[in-house]
Amino acid sequence: MEYERMLDRVYMSLPKEALTKERFEIPRVDSFVEGTKTIIRNFSNLAKLVRRTDREIYKFFTKEFAVPAQISGERLILNGKFFGNQVQTAYESYVKSFVLCHECHKPDTHYVDQSGVRILKCEACGAISSVKHI
Repeated sequence: MEYERMLDRVYMSLPKEALTKERFEIPRVDSFVEGTKTIIRNFSNLAKLVRRTDREIYKFFTKEFAVPAQISGERLILNGKFFGNQVQTAYESYVKSFVLCHECHKPDTHYVDQSGVRILKCEACGAISSVKHI
């Protein structure tokens, strides 16, 4: 009986996001090649869905593909030919490294700066882990 009471107390202290069983699916990148450029049509939407800035994902893509790029409205234009599966794989890599919690694998995270170290803090389970700067 004491164990059940302690277990109830622990469950009550957890954030409600930790108790939900929602499954997060990494969004699909809508990209196409036009001449020597690759255009990601839903770029701004991809950033909003993972609660990150356009600028941060822009920096990741430019380093990942080692090409210059520019944000044009809702789109990202990469100077180079990259096919859909390459762009999707790069975006999934970004989400797994910089968005998903390393403990519970939920996307409910944000960055905290602790003494110059960039920390990924999970709002669902409370876990923290360091992440490299992009």
